[in-house]
Amino acid sequence: MPAVVYERHGPSEVLLLRQVPKPVPKANEILIEVHATSVTPCDWRKCKAVPLPARLYNGLPRPQRVTILGFELAGRVEAVG
Repeated sequence: MPAVVYERHGPSEVLLLRQVPKPVPKANEILIEVHATSVTPCDWRKCKAVPLPARLYNGLPRPQRVTILGFELAGRVEAVG
């Protein structure tokens, strides 16, 4: 599935369109087929790693926990775990 990811901290130029494996929902999770999403200030801060606590949480040299941005979305439930 296509996703916009980032592999290093920085401005919008670090964002890349890549093919990533489709996730499989675990127990008590759902998989949503995304129809629309938004870019929020939170996404920008994670990508840029500002303030410092964001960088400490997600990885100092490069992002490790969150590499796909976008948490506000609209879509359809595709699978239930």
